[in-house]
Amino acid sequence: MMNLESFFSPCPRGLETLLTAELQQMGANDIVAVDGGVGFSGAFTLSYRVNLESRIASRVLWRVGSGNYANEQDVYRAVCRLSWADWFSPDLSIRVAVTATRSPLKSLDFITLKIKDAVCDSFRNKTQRRPNVAKHEPDVRIHGYFDATSFAIYVDTSGDPLFKRGYRVASGEAAIRENLAAGLLRLAQWSPGIALLDPMCGSGTILIEAALIALEIAPGLARQFAFEKLSNFDSPQWDHLREQCAHRKKATTVLNIYGSDLYGDSLKEARTNLQHAGLEQVVSLKQANILEISAPEEKGIIVTNPPYGVRIGDQDALVKFYPALGDALKNKFAGWDAYIFSGDLRLPKLIGLAPSRKTPLFNGGLECRLYKFPIVQGSMRKKAAECGDLLPGKTLEPKREQSS
Repeated sequence: MMNLESFFSPCPRGLETLLTAELQQMGANDIVAVDGGVGFSGAFTLSYRVNLESRIASRVLWRVGSGNYANEQDVYRAVCRLSWADWFSPDLSIRVAVTATRSPLKSLDFITLKIKDAVCDSFRNKTQRRPNVAKHEPDVRIHGYFDATSFAIYVDTSGDPLFKRGYRVASGEAAIRENLAAGLLRLAQWSPGIALLDPMCGSGTILIEAALIALEIAPGLARQFAFEKLSNFDSPQWDHLREQCAHRKKATTVLNIYGSDLYGDSLKEARTNLQHAGLEQVVSLKQANILEISAPEEKGIIVTNPPYGVRIGDQDALVKFYPALGDALKNKFAGWDAYIFSGDLRLPKLIGLAPSRKTPLFNGGLECRLYKFPIVQGSMRKKAAECGDLLPGKTLEPKREQSS
């Protein structure tokens, strides 16, 4: 009988249903979605496939221990009893991270230290050696999660977060993460063959994710993972999975995926990232103002994360820009659906279009919405003057989480 391991994959909040669907397709068992991630079980090699193929997951965490606790010493003893020396060599460096919800522990820093001590003491007891601790780029990341009475200990099989596909070498100030961009495309129900436009593409994340989907390129095919350093690493199975994914890749060809941006520096970043991903011939890019461009095809889907605050300017410019954007969409994109991802929940009201759907999402800790606007010809639902009181006197410049 196959030995099932337990895993947890965090993801951008709001995309749990999409991650659940991915895991179901990959044959995961015992799938349970919670706020911010999905738990599941399967053979250990399932973690290879999720790391390699998931477009939505942020990490794949392997649960190696759990229990109840009343104090830090309970946690120390439980972690010390785990078979750390069976899982990886003391030659590898480690880092411990802890998160908690309603935990009675007084200091997360202290329990982090206790977990680190327990891992090192376990190694010393069995091998007379101990791993080094690395604050940056550790070989093995260990995660502890605590609630009011119980805890779980995980080994990170991913290493760098999975939104780091390996293609991004240039990133604009307000770049969204790659797995969030992939989620936006799925929520927009875009599929290869449907014309796609990002008219404010920045460094090109949405466009590149669309091209990877269209060409069936596994998002993790160009990078390495932490599970390759674990003692139970099955190299032949990993090579087999990679070969399967490489075989599914479609030939590079020009697709009806279009991007533009007002700023030349942003277009340069997008081209650099496309080149690094080997997709420079796939996506059509041009420098243009969204208020002036025309639809590249009769029908299609717009998916975009419009800049606001820093890049567009102050409040007066925003109040003028969004109604003008609504006019441009109505006049030039009738027959299209526009999906606008915004971190400011008031600004889309200025666009003068009625959204048919509002999907709550989070970009890091920033609450956002993905608004669907079916574009049809006709009069605007709202006039800009009617929305002028939606913005306070202070300029809105929300902080945007950057890819790192």
